[in-house]
Amino acid sequence: MSTAFRLLLTAASLLALVLVWQACAWWIASPLLPGPGAVLAAMEREAASGALQDNIAITLARVAASFIIAMVVGSAVGIVLGQSRQLNEMFGPWLIVLLNMPALVIIILCYVWFGLTEVAAITAVAINKIPNVAVTMREGAAALSRDLDEMARVYRLPALKTLREVTLPQLVPFFTASARSGLALTWKIVLVVELLGRSNGVGFALQTAFQLFDVATVLAYALAFTVVVQLIEIALLQPWERWANRWRR
Repeated sequence: MSTAFRLLLTAASLLALVLVWQACAWWIASPLLPGPGAVLAAMEREAASGALQDNIAITLARVAASFIIAMVVGSAVGIVLGQSRQLNEMFGPWLIVLLNMPALVIIILCYVWFGLTEVAAITAVAINKIPNVAVTMREGAAALSRDLDEMARVYRLPALKTLREVTLPQLVPFFTASARSGLALTWKIVLVVELLGRSNGVGFALQTAFQLFDVATVLAYALAFTVVVQLIEIALLQPWERWANRWRR
């Protein structure tokens, strides 16, 4: 299947979704389900005032900080546990507890302990994401090729070079999976954090629109931020994945 055909198929699918949305809006004929035109008008209004750009930028900054912390800490924890059966048996249950802890509980606790601050917001999001990253990276570290590890020992590669040239390339698929799921989960949790305890950002804007029963503005922010996240996927994650996997044949 050619690239042009795939793009055409994607465009046709999105167009069909918009048409179904418009048909449902006409059928229901209620402000509770505005059509695409009303949502675009709300988006233009927010963009003209500068609120849309400001709130998206603020939310993206929180997403970036939380995402980086979660990926670094979670990857380190996962690799260590995947390489050590004893440590995994000792600390593996901790991950299970954190995985099953409701995100809302962690957010509330962080706000209670640290106050309604940026530190509390970013910490809450990072803690929610770290166990997911750790579990994925632990499985990757446990599945590393023994043959490649033995080859590195035979050639007496330094530990740092072994990590860079042998271990990390094998973990790229797992890291990419963690990054993709992490990005999707992180920005959703950030919106909850903003809704509960921040005075700016997309989550705060959604809360304001909710109080006014302004569904068009809610959908406008949701669509705008979804587009931004998709652009990050296309412009950053996918090129990085291709670069990191260039050694595979």
